[in-house]
Amino acid sequence: MRMRKKKWAVPELNACPFFVQKPAEYKGNWHSFFKNDNPIELEVGCGKGTFVAHKGLLNPDTNFIAVDLISDMLAVGRRNIVRLFEENRRECKNIVLTAYNVDKITDIIDKADGISRMYINFCNPWPRGKHNKRRLTHPTKLMQYREFLADNGEIHFKTDSDELFDDSLEYFSQCGFEITYLTRDLHSSDVVGNIVTEHEKMFSDEGILIKYLVAVKKQLS
Repeated sequence: MRMRKKKWAVPELNACPFFVQKPAEYKGNWHSFFKNDNPIELEVGCGKGTFVAHKGLLNPDTNFIAVDLISDMLAVGRRNIVRLFEENRRECKNIVLTAYNVDKITDIIDKADGISRMYINFCNPWPRGKHNKRRLTHPTKLMQYREFLADNGEIHFKTDSDELFDDSLEYFSQCGFEITYLTRDLHSSDVVGNIVTEHEKMFSDEGILIKYLVAVKKQLS
């Protein structure tokens, strides 16, 4: 279901100190925005921002860039981030929101940024064969991510889709990633500190098992 247009979205985002309107200007130099040398982690398809809000709050010494294409969604994310930080009497200084097409993610991030970890949570599974290339774990995308992930950088991937998960295992292998953790039932696993997203709760409440893996970037042979 598409989100309804929100007239307040763009004005609120433009007034937000942690929303970046022109992210390409920081390509290769995101540390200058955060004004520190802390590790940078990236979430693509951040949706309503609850995941990155909790990650930022729990990890004050890590910086987070959260990307989504839809400004209306990001504006909801901004409100969620602000609310959570205010509830905990903290100022949000380690999160960036930006609107950008993930297909062109290397236009705004490169190897100088040294992304240490990347999160892909419940992306569109694009089940029809001719649409598979749109998946955020498709080899064309993974090869882009390799360009800015640090050596031994990680991709953390969660999905409700068995087909997407199985196909993604092949994709990661093809693109020089080593699977260091895998579970087909996240909520019954030994994973500690999992942040349950809105989609995750919805699927889990329907009895759908959540699939999760960690893939580590290795040298291509």
